Amino acid sequence: MNKKRTILFLLLLISIPLFSSEIQTDTHNITHKMTMLVFQLGIIIFFAKFFGRFLAKLGMPSVLGELIAGIFIGPHFLGGIPFLGFTEGLFPLVHGNVPVTTELWAISVLASIVLLFHAGLETDLNLFMRYSLKGAVVGISGVIFSFIGGVWFAMTFMKLTFMDPVTLFLGVLSIATSVGITARILSEQRKVDSPEGVTILAAAVIDDVLGIIILAIILGIVSVLSSGEANAQIDWNAIGFIAFKAIGVWLGVTALGLIFASKISSFLKLFKDKVNIAVAGLALALIFAGIFESAGLALIIGAYVLGLSLSKTDISFVIQDAIHPIAEFIIPIFFAVMGMMVDIHILFSKEVLFLGFIYGIIAIFTKLLACGIPSLFLNFNMLGALRIGVGMIPRGEVALIIAGIGVGDGILNSEIFGIAVLMTLLSTISPPPILTKLLQNPKKGTKKEIKGSNSISTKFDFPTGTLTDLAVDKIVTALTGEGFFSHKMEIEGDKIYQLRKDNIFFTLFHFYKTVEIISDKEDLVFVKTIVYEALLALNQSIKKLQDMAKPEEMKKDILESNSESRKNYSLLKSALNPDTIRLSLNSEKKSDILEEIVDILYENGDITNRDEVLKEVIEREKLMSTGLQNGIAIPHCKTDSVSSIKTVVALCRDGVDFDSLDGLPTRIIVFIVSPKSNPGPHIQFLSAIGTILNNKHSLLEILDSKTPVGVRDTILGKA
Repeated sequence: MNKKRTILFLLLLISIPLFSSEIQTDTHNITHKMTMLVFQLGIIIFFAKFFGRFLAKLGMPSVLGELIAGIFIGPHFLGGIPFLGFTEGLFPLVHGNVPVTTELWAISVLASIVLLFHAGLETDLNLFMRYSLKGAVVGISGVIFSFIGGVWFAMTFMKLTFMDPVTLFLGVLSIATSVGITARILSEQRKVDSPEGVTILAAAVIDDVLGIIILAIILGIVSVLSSGEANAQIDWNAIGFIAFKAIGVWLGVTALGLIFASKISSFLKLFKDKVNIAVAGLALALIFAGIFESAGLALIIGAYVLGLSLSKTDISFVIQDAIHPIAEFIIPIFFAVMGMMVDIHILFSKEVLFLGFIYGIIAIFTKLLACGIPSLFLNFNMLGALRIGVGMIPRGEVALIIAGIGVGDGILNSEIFGIAVLMTLLSTISPPPILTKLLQNPKKGTKKEIKGSNSISTKFDFPTGTLTDLAVDKIVTALTGEGFFSHKMEIEGDKIYQLRKDNIFFTLFHFYKTVEIISDKEDLVFVKTIVYEALLALNQSIKKLQDMAKPEEMKKDILESNSESRKNYSLLKSALNPDTIRLSLNSEKKSDILEEIVDILYENGDITNRDEVLKEVIEREKLMSTGLQNGIAIPHCKTDSVSSIKTVVALCRDGVDFDSLDGLPTRIIVFIVSPKSNPGPHIQFLSAIGTILNNKHSLLEILDSKTPVGVRDTILGKA
């Protein structure tokens, strides 16, 4: 029924344009333009998210999915086909430098500003400075030889001159390294703080900084070249002045930004509320972008400089958290619009495919060799050098931003843009699986052991996962009460908190039964003090809870309550599986019974880690027995070994000892296991099954059932 309603809703939704006579009339009307824009944005976001998630599941960067989505729905493919009320297509082809409307292009430019502002905020300046020497050597080498490789490709295979704007742009496109793609792989493999990891990240930051500076210089050179006559002599003095101005403005504003970062932070804090602080910060990024564009530099440079300036302040995480939904909304639009720039007919022409493939191979090997070889002279062995070289290959979002600027300024045509996109695809798809394999190699990547940093790790172990959760909550609350700003991330189930106040910075890792805090050595006493006070407060809270709560009475009261459970019929039906219902058990002791019912789920393929589930349910039983009264027991636990609620129903007609509340033998056992990470109706199911089993007539009918299907149907009949 729900599927039919969904289909009917979608049919009604897409048929709306049929009844609108104004969608394709009067294309200069502002209402028409806004109507088209909202349709386009809605379609872009849906397709970009769908393709992005699909590519992510295949282990590839989601940015590629968003790019492919743009190609798929763009004006050169499906977007240009007449559709219902859209007589020229949903994305009609616009003739000019860019094939999309000015309104849509403006939003994509805004998205690029948000993207670079966010990238600047994420830059770890301490890490950058600590590994600046190695990172500088690797990064500068990568920049020089990648630029030479791009220029050589244009001159050799495209027969262009060195000072041709296209040649210079293809050189710049080869420079960039995608920090985001490589950082994600390093995070997944827990190698961010490894010698190779920090060197890659520092070098990637240098790559992007130098790439942005060179982009500003190239744009200035192009403006000089385009202003003169075809055969006019190149004014090297003017070009030198442009280069000096670009470097001077960038370095000057960046230095001022870092010097006055605390002042800027204090100004933004006047807005008090975290969301308002972030919104004001984003507004300031737009102003910086406008200032840099007015100075002859690119918009994105101004946004990046402000983000970089604020990256070391305590509001950096606040802004990142608050603008995250905005970034999730608008940044996919940028990549999708970049995909729309690709003329699919030109992209799959033999010449573009050939040149794109050659350009991609050159881009891959210049980075690999230019960054890997210098690493051999920086205390890295061959394995470490390979990790660094491969980690520096992905071009990703930065290359697309630069290519978009080239198209917007009329420097790159459809053919050249298609070649640039193919290079980006090749250099972004190939490194992740190779780098993952290299990082999984347990061997060290350095020739000699590297001395430790000023950071120190402090670990605190807890007896249960629940106590760990409570302790982390108390610690984070205590730190935020001290004026710290917190930023929470989650990687493969482990939670990471980054906490900052002025120049004090902690990283808190929340594992299952362990809390690890990374801090500077001089802050160690403060760390231990805050943890001690948090645990003391937690201990007092637990004592008060013990004095207030009477678990046995509460459990009895819950069972004696009689509520309507009809609304839980669908939940019970989806969770009760005849394949995991047993009319008898082989075990008689409680510990053996728990092991047997876990094995039932494991043998049925419902759980991925048998030992983990058994450990979780035993720990839950230690807190308080789930043996209730009237001959029922409902053992339960949460674990990431399942993706949805799984159950076992077991009948013990002669009764077994399950430490029940009333001391009577247990005759019906319902075991429930739910996912820990994904929210689900765990308590709702407990309540529903408990209500049914509390009825003595229901118990007798269930015990009289002759088949597993009969047991399930009897339970559902009482729901």
